[in-house]
Amino acid sequence: MRKLITLMTFMTAFVLLSGSNAVFAQGVTTSAIEGMVFDYNNVPIPNANVVAVHEPSGTRYGTVTREDGRFNLPNVRTGGPYTVTASHVGFESDAIADLRLALGESRTLVFMLVETGMILDEVVVLGRIDPIMNADRTGAATNLSSDNIRQMPTISRTIEDFTRMSPLSNGSSFAGRDNRFNNYTIDGNIYNNNFGLGSAQFAGSNPISMDAIEEIQINIAPFDVRQGGFTGANVNAITRSGTNQYRAS
Repeated sequence: MRKLITLMTFMTAFVLLSGSNAVFAQGVTTSAIEGMVFDYNNVPIPNANVVAVHEPSGTRYGTVTREDGRFNLPNVRTGGPYTVTASHVGFESDAIADLRLALGESRTLVFMLVETGMILDEVVVLGRIDPIMNADRTGAATNLSSDNIRQMPTISRTIEDFTRMSPLSNGSSFAGRDNRFNNYTIDGNIYNNNFGLGSAQFAGSNPISMDAIEEIQINIAPFDVRQGGFTGANVNAITRSGTNQYRAS
């Protein structure tokens, strides 16, 4: 009986460890929205409805605020534009429109709801978030949106035509490291030339057509526990998703 229990314990540990490795092998393929909802007196509003709508496809993501007024919308589609609306019974709704999310980004939003019937003077706050130096940055990274990919010329029709936009790139080498120390993921799946079949980054040719790429993220030193297994660069790409409009290339 003791031997049977020991064997079962070993098998359980093996399954857990195998599952853990599978999780860390995946890359980041989505974005996220988080933030807080307040009333006019800066008091957090619990149980407020927060809905984000991806306008091109009509995809909706919804949640409610917690006791401290905070909310999280993880694993939302990259790109946009999004319209995010916060509402609660007895309050006028507040909305943020034309919101665009980059791959792997977690955007922080703040909503202020006014009680129904109150008329307040308009307050205009002008400012911007520095795209390089801000608290949401997780290390040296370059994001190429779908608009950047469509506008950039590509001669060889390879991903290297786009990763060269990183200031730390030299062909398929990043930060002076050999390309064998890079990690390429497409929709979370790893595409590396681990066996050194030829001198190219990929064995044979590109694993996917560049027309199918939605967004590319080049990370050099991210402070993100979800991304690892490289000392050169982590090139994270996702494929395109459909919308409600007919298009072709």
